[in-house]
Amino acid sequence: MQMRAAVQTGKGPGIRVEIQSIPRPSPGPTELLTRNHCAALNRADLGIAAGGQHGNVGGAGTILGLEWAGEVIATGAEVTRFKPGDRVICSGSGGYADYAVADHRRVFPMPLGNMSYAEGATLPVALRTMHDAIVTNGALAAGQDILIHGASSGVGMMGLQIAREMGARRVLGSSTRAEKLTRLAPFGMTHGIDISQPDWADQVMEATEGRGVDLVIDMISGPGVNETLRATAICGRIVNVGRLGGAQANFNFDLHALRRISYIGVTFRTRSVAEVGRISELTEADLWEPLKDGRLRLPIDRIMPLDNVAEALGEMATNQHFGKIVLDCT
Repeated sequence: MQMRAAVQTGKGPGIRVEIQSIPRPSPGPTELLTRNHCAALNRADLGIAAGGQHGNVGGAGTILGLEWAGEVIATGAEVTRFKPGDRVICSGSGGYADYAVADHRRVFPMPLGNMSYAEGATLPVALRTMHDAIVTNGALAAGQDILIHGASSGVGMMGLQIAREMGARRVLGSSTRAEKLTRLAPFGMTHGIDISQPDWADQVMEATEGRGVDLVIDMISGPGVNETLRATAICGRIVNVGRLGGAQANFNFDLHALRRISYIGVTFRTRSVAEVGRISELTEADLWEPLKDGRLRLPIDRIMPLDNVAEALGEMATNQHFGKIVLDCT
């Protein structure tokens, strides 16, 4: 049986993706097959679309899509939690398609019975990434102050909300676009930090009475790393989640030592499926009640047809959107 899929067509400048008709996959023993209704775009998709790699995903012939929502069609022999007909949200690879397979440890049940597939598709990457960064690795405690770099992204907005749910005292969010900061208060941000200013760490110090934040979730990295060190409290923590600002930069080792900062690197690219499964369990334990109560959500900037995937990726590349761009796969 054939299906539509957004397939990467080779290395080169720009977005090299086209819709092709390819065979429908079959689930392995630990996997389930979904009929996809919606898939959400992520920044990592842009690198894959240009022929780059994201973990073990990438290169010509790759089906794009790291998160999606749909209905279970079939399950492998070792899958016991899910059954055909279940509504689920998934992460993995190959989500920009009519059908996809995912290991059951990368799958969540739809948090709410009345949640739309578009809403569900926005959740799995952001939930796992931010719970792991803020709670597990960042060890945020109630009453502490946190700064989330890249707060206007979908993952960043989820981080703001998780920090609020975990009892943070001050939730600071940064962006290079001051106009986006004005829209983040409903998601839990108490102080906006404009990192387009060269001395932006002074804004953090003013907001924290000269102390700095206890925890930074850094999705930017790059040349701003030393200002991030300066904005972190003595004995604070920085969790390096992403490198949108650059993968290399000059690093002030003396400042790092003087402030006695714990600098923690995280990625899902070197984690086993078993490790991802454990992260999923911890995420559900802490966040499913807030999800059911509607306290965790991500705005949807627009929904576009799967056939318009190249246009959707181009829109994301401009960084003008607010919230998630979603593909309708029906």
